[in-house]
Amino acid sequence: MHRLFEHLRPFIRGVVRRAGWVLLAAVLLTVAGGMLARNLTIDSDLANLIPEDRPTVQALNQLKETVGGESDVAVAITSPSFDSNKAFAEALIPRALDMEGPDGQPYLTRVEYQRDVEYLKDNALYFASDAELTQVENYLDDQIEQAKLEANPFYFDLDEEEGDSDASGRELEAMYDDLVGKRYPVSPDSTTMVLRFYPGGTNTDIAFIDQLYSDLRELVDEVEPTSYNAKMEVTLGGRLYRRLVEVNTIWNDVSGSFGTGILAVILLVVGYFFYKANAARAGRGRFRPRVMLQEFLRTPIMGLVIGIPLLMSLAWTGGVAYVLFERLTLMTSTLGLVLFGLGIDFGIHFYGRYAEERAEGHGITDAVETTFVSTGQAIAIGAFTTAAALFVLTPADFKGFSEFGAIAGTGVLFALIAMTVVMPALLALLERSNLLDLRRNAAVATSGTGHASGDINGSGRDRRFPAARPIVLASGLAVVAALLLIPKVGFQYDFGALEPEYTQYEERNEVIDRVSAADTSSGPSKRNPAYIVADSPEEVPAIVEAVREKARRDTTSPTILSVESLQERFPLADSARQAKLNRIAQIRDLLENNKYLRNQEGEAIDKLRRAAQTTTAIDLDQLPDFLRKQFTTKSGEIGTFVMIYPSVGLSDGRKSIAFLQDVGTIRTDDGEVYHAASTSLVAADMLRIMRSEAPWMVLGTFLIVALLMYANFRAVRWAALALVPLVVGILWMLLLMEIFGLMLNFYNMIVLPAVLGIGNDAGVHLVHRYREEGRGSIFRVLRSTGEHVTIGSLTTMMGFGGLLLSFHPGLNSIGSLAVVGIGTTLLSAVLFLPSLLQWMEDRAAGVHEGNGESGSGDYHGNGSAETGPSAVEATPYDDRS
Repeated sequence: MHRLFEHLRPFIRGVVRRAGWVLLAAVLLTVAGGMLARNLTIDSDLANLIPEDRPTVQALNQLKETVGGESDVAVAITSPSFDSNKAFAEALIPRALDMEGPDGQPYLTRVEYQRDVEYLKDNALYFASDAELTQVENYLDDQIEQAKLEANPFYFDLDEEEGDSDASGRELEAMYDDLVGKRYPVSPDSTTMVLRFYPGGTNTDIAFIDQLYSDLRELVDEVEPTSYNAKMEVTLGGRLYRRLVEVNTIWNDVSGSFGTGILAVILLVVGYFFYKANAARAGRGRFRPRVMLQEFLRTPIMGLVIGIPLLMSLAWTGGVAYVLFERLTLMTSTLGLVLFGLGIDFGIHFYGRYAEERAEGHGITDAVETTFVSTGQAIAIGAFTTAAALFVLTPADFKGFSEFGAIAGTGVLFALIAMTVVMPALLALLERSNLLDLRRNAAVATSGTGHASGDINGSGRDRRFPAARPIVLASGLAVVAALLLIPKVGFQYDFGALEPEYTQYEERNEVIDRVSAADTSSGPSKRNPAYIVADSPEEVPAIVEAVREKARRDTTSPTILSVESLQERFPLADSARQAKLNRIAQIRDLLENNKYLRNQEGEAIDKLRRAAQTTTAIDLDQLPDFLRKQFTTKSGEIGTFVMIYPSVGLSDGRKSIAFLQDVGTIRTDDGEVYHAASTSLVAADMLRIMRSEAPWMVLGTFLIVALLMYANFRAVRWAALALVPLVVGILWMLLLMEIFGLMLNFYNMIVLPAVLGIGNDAGVHLVHRYREEGRGSIFRVLRSTGEHVTIGSLTTMMGFGGLLLSFHPGLNSIGSLAVVGIGTTLLSAVLFLPSLLQWMEDRAAGVHEGNGESGSGDYHGNGSAETGPSAVEATPYDDRS
């Protein structure tokens, strides 16, 4: 690396001489990158975080193409009059279905509105599944058995038996209500009616969805709700609206966090630059009002010095991100903050060293050249290490890793170019135009204040790092504690805990839920089914039997509640039709001829008598439209898919993975393989992929960092010392996670490899400068490079810390873990590493910390300490000797 930068001396001198042309080229690239980056959107669909060739994704895509969109557009009509609501709905529906989108195609293809409940009541058992018919038969058997018992003169009516009978009746009532439903989708008090429109397919184009709701709102206003009832209000909502609110809210949230984070970082950096410039011109620790005022007036210029190159690198990165992926995910949407913090880190190191060189009296070109070859080399090592560590993530199947690694790694390299090429050109132009002046005041230069980076006590003597041994021992104990507690660090499997509440959506959904809640009030409803799509209706029975056989075999951890096919509700084959008619005939015979049931009265029995009157098969053309569309695929086929209902809640990632393992792949007796589809299964597959890949990604990242450290230092011991802050800092992070109850999740898992790539930077800079300065320079290195490392780490923490303001729990967890991780690596770098180096120097020199006595020379008592690389090479703990 050193030879490379020596060869680049002519290049950096050319950059300074032709600074204007360099900046012009950078501006042109920025404009191009910015124009591309403007087209980036945020994709909040977790299904897009795993590869398209995964069976779960392919099955979900097939389901969408076959059945259509899962998301609906809900229109809630509220007024005191049911008749007014009905009249408005019937005026709105035909016009809504005629609406065309920007592509000339209808926005909406069908609507759930009126049901012919009389038709359903007459034929309810014909549309019942096999399991529901069995439930009816069991109920009637129970009624017969109960009637027999009551006919026994010695029968005693026991409360618990009556309770069981009532429970059976309630379950039957819930099943019947689910089959027949209500004529109109209204709330219990009939003041709210909800229409559910369905698009022809799922659409992830947020602009398209926004236009749909805008056009629908305009149509509603045209129909004039108040002309039907003065108190009528129309609320637009639905799952499609949730997606719109979700993406817009997250985008605004990320933008707000980005703005706040950038402002905090810039204020910190400008304040630091002000401090450095004042120290250079007035002398460290000296108060010169005139100099301070001059530097304060130049503060905006200091902000431009680092802000312009950094914003350029972000624009370049955004352009590349659009070319590669065209959109950002929830994970990569945070990268603006991250790269801003990282890029400023590079700028701080370069600017800090450049200011020191100018304060020493070097000219602009010489100061840039020295900074580029020395500090620039350390910056490049850190950047290459960070970028390589991030690029390790790109082969991952989990796109949260792969896309984060690709974009972040590219952004780090662009930040390196911006801060080591564009910034020197900008510094040269600003200093030549006197907008920036980092020359040291002549009076200060002759006043004996010492080195700009300076001897700390003003006497030329280096101070030793205090309490080295106790700090090393205490830090070691903390590391041991962390190693013991690593297995206890928890993982958040609850998807619901990582989902925010979208107030704008929830407020509208409260109105819509007046009807939705009423639909499920009669009993528990089946939720979150998985679908298996067959090529033909003839394949369905074999699939159903295979799923049921798997459910029968799984007695230890069952996840399958029930399996249904639409063919069971509406049989197509003649044999299946006749079989269902025969079962209905048997039920009818029981109700009419069984001596215990024929004279029995009651609402449930009366409903069953009416529902069992179907004697002939129902043809497709006899079905009402609302039933035919519900059972028909987009291509017009009926009965080609199977529904599998889970018996466990799928918001728990562990249970969703178990459900995926049970139904994800189904093999029939004839060897055919089918894959189940649902968004919940895709989320489970994503979690499974991420969980399996994360350890390898972390290990791969660490190995890359370690190899690059060795390639740079060419010595195991120096590479190990540079890695010390990273390893110890990560362990401390895990310790704090356990102490404060922080948990890993599928959002913040990307922080672990990211912190490995970022956290090594402090160790590289400190060890690199320590080797340059020589033995006995620990405190001087901390006073100079340590300042840059601290400010750089703080800016990176602030970059991630902007996410702490996020309302999204997942994004917030990224910020929390990153701040803790980078904070502990910084603490390890400025506390543990210096203590370790001091302890090693003391041992090598025979120094006893308690009294400062030395058995082999004094390197801190008279200012005659050895300096430079030769001094370091002479120490016994340097394995290069």
